[in-house]
Formats: sequence, C-alpha cells, structure tokens
Amino acid sequence: MAATLDKETRDKVSFIAFIIPEFAKAYKMNVQDAYRYLKKYGGWDYLNEHWWVLHTDNPFWAVRDIQEICYQNGGQ
Repeated sequence: MAATLDKETRDKVSFIAFIIPEFAKAYKMNVQDAYRYLKKYGGWDYLNEHWWVLHTDNPFWAVRDIQEICYQNGGQ
C-alpha cells in the first residue's frame, strides 16, 4: 500500500510543478533547461526552502525573486 503525502508536501509539489514552467516561460527556456539552471545557480535550493512564502506572491514576482537568487550566484 502506497503512503499518502501530507497536505504541505502536496502543496509544495504543486507549487514547484507550477513555478518551474512559469520560470521557463519568462526566460524563454524549456522546462528541463530551467530546472538545470535553477539547480546550477541556487534557485532550486531557494525554491525548496522558501516555497511557502513564494507561493503567496504573484507568480511574476516569485519568478523574479528566484531569478535574483540565481543572478547572485553567477546566473545571467
């Protein structure tokens, strides 16, 4: 029998599954490249740690916040 995920984990997965394609669209990348970019420049860690705050913001600003973290870590 498969274990079910708690509500917070489901919400986190849903938000991440939503915001990565939004990030990709905003910066004209495909989703795989966006994921790799986020992993390389710290956006993934930031997203995982701060998803709760980011999900309450407008997606435009959430994407901008994640991009700022990547930029501070050497991203373009």
